[in-house]
Amino acid sequence: MKRIALFPGSFDPITKGHESIVLRALPLFEKIIVAIGINDLKKGFYPVEQRSEWIKTVFKDYSDVEVITYEGLTVDLCKKLNIRYIIRGLRTSADFEFERSIGQMNKKMLPDLETVFLLTTPEYTALNSYIVRDIIRNGGDASQFIPDGIDLHTTQKYNDQAAH
Repeated sequence: MKRIALFPGSFDPITKGHESIVLRALPLFEKIIVAIGINDLKKGFYPVEQRSEWIKTVFKDYSDVEVITYEGLTVDLCKKLNIRYIIRGLRTSADFEFERSIGQMNKKMLPDLETVFLLTTPEYTALNSYIVRDIIRNGGDASQFIPDGIDLHTTQKYNDQAAH
């Protein structure tokens, strides 16, 4: 069976931390699917289509990285795609506690599913999409936190609701 891993998240926007996790996980798996979760209860800062295009741009030279969008439970997507591994990045002990709970619940729902935790490299420990969005929302330059080749100014920065 092919070792395929799912890296789920909102990627709103993708950061250098996300990029690092995928690149470091590539030697462990034959394929990584970056899965953008769509949650109807949360309005995205950037349109999901834009997030998908950015991720495709970041990994354009990696044929073993695929980008998809999905709705619903991540565990249901894993069942549908016959995926046995989920990748999660850990920045802090708080991330570990949160991700451990989700991983254990997923394991209970799908016993063959394993969650693989990768520690964030030190330079990205403080980095998260929320902080990047806040920098952007307040007119700051977030380019140092975003993968090369991504221009945050080529699209609508955010919808009207996200700005308030």
